[in-house]
Amino acid sequence: GIIGMGRIGKELAKRAFACGMKVQYHNRNPLSDEIADAYHASYVSIEDLLKSSDVISIHAPLTPSTKHLINEERLVLMKSSAFLVNTARGGVIDQKALVAALQKGQIAGAALDVFEHEPQVPPELLEMEQVVITPHNGTGTNEARQAMLEEALGYITAFLSGQEVRARIV
Repeated sequence: GIIGMGRIGKELAKRAFACGMKVQYHNRNPLSDEIADAYHASYVSIEDLLKSSDVISIHAPLTPSTKHLINEERLVLMKSSAFLVNTARGGVIDQKALVAALQKGQIAGAALDVFEHEPQVPPELLEMEQVVITPHNGTGTNEARQAMLEEALGYITAFLSGQEVRARIV
């Protein structure tokens, strides 16, 4: 299950399908049928996604509407064998509720590289064998930073020249 089918969510969908996984997603707005079909992904409500997915990967921005999107009520919906992955923003998950769910065995585990109150990581998460914690540094190479700079400059140039900006935030 993928929460957030933007650029990164779509890339994950391609890889998950290639590995033989059934891909379902929840997004603020459903993708067109043509785009969803291209990613072999089906749209479901967030509740259905949580109830039926073995692995849930979050790729949503942190906004007022996504803060604590995954909370106590939604963690209870997940399978006890499910794993939650968050590489988006820490505040999308209610961290206290996640710790409690893991301690009770409500879910099987979590993989996190972002935290609600960074740089602090709750000590309980550090002690749990069913939790994988990594630093949020996927873009920490010179090549990635150079590509990010070039992409940002391209967007600025396009905007200033009146062209459509692909990654525009409105």
